[in-house]
Amino acid sequence: MKNVLICGGAGYIGSHMVKLLAEAGYDVTTFDNLSTGHREAVKWGHWFEGDLLDTLSLEAVFRKTKFDAVIHFAARSLVGESMVRPSLYYQNNVVGTFNLLEKMVEHGVPSIVFSSTAAVYGEPQATPIHESHPTLPINPYGRTKAAVETMLRDYAAAYRLRSVSLRYFNAAGADPEGSIGESHQPETHLIPNVLRSLLETERVLQIFGDDYPTPDGTCVRDYIHVSDLCDAHLLALDYLDKNEGAYSFNLGNGQGFSILEVIRGAEEIVGKPIAYTLSPRRPGDPAVLVADSQRARSELRWRPRYTDIREIIETAWQWHRNPTY
Repeated sequence: MKNVLICGGAGYIGSHMVKLLAEAGYDVTTFDNLSTGHREAVKWGHWFEGDLLDTLSLEAVFRKTKFDAVIHFAARSLVGESMVRPSLYYQNNVVGTFNLLEKMVEHGVPSIVFSSTAAVYGEPQATPIHESHPTLPINPYGRTKAAVETMLRDYAAAYRLRSVSLRYFNAAGADPEGSIGESHQPETHLIPNVLRSLLETERVLQIFGDDYPTPDGTCVRDYIHVSDLCDAHLLALDYLDKNEGAYSFNLGNGQGFSILEVIRGAEEIVGKPIAYTLSPRRPGDPAVLVADSQRARSELRWRPRYTDIREIIETAWQWHRNPTY
């Protein structure tokens, strides 16, 4: 049985990963400081409250268990916040990861799967976006993720630390069994905001820009179900058992849905119209972000199961109607 440490396992994607690994027979330990995660979401494996910036708590968790691999989700991830508080992002995302990598090398942990982002690409020069696309991030959040990917390449060369960086596009949906879901404060993701506008009468759904060069004028994004993301992490662990070095893979469905298409899909699921207000474009929002994920499909043997936006929304709606935290 493999022992896997999940950093940030109380967060949205991390908690789904903990569940998948536990059900697949792994011995899982969650390490989280609960700054944005939920203790109630961690219903499987072992729990260790700690912070990547606290090297004593890191040392304690590595001394307690001999891990075969780490999956690293712990990071600040709000683009807007990163613009006004870049120091918070460099400290948490870069320094915290440096501390983690140092402990991995010190304790002989050979592999890490890193939660990266499409934000490393910046403004797309071509669509769909392939891994060979230049990495030119336009905000501190994206720059910190790109910095960690650079660190991982250097650690692979110097210390033979194996790594896979998974560049997510738009994570969405919830556990199909309804036990865990997406709960952020503040919530910045489209699908939960659409659904919460129906459940919370004081909440007004905002659309930013309807004059983009897209079929209906709203931004087009590539939505990938959280369970499909977790499947890719599991496959990445197996990949690292057989491959030395540092690798990067895009994770997306390879098809885009506009904001209005998402709203129409949600209306079909809930059976009622969804009201929204229009606001001006936000700076830095590209018109279209769609992934080319052929490398993950061919090398990781990854196949997304949720390709219909309505299926993704349905799982989110099931959880939002009866949230468990």
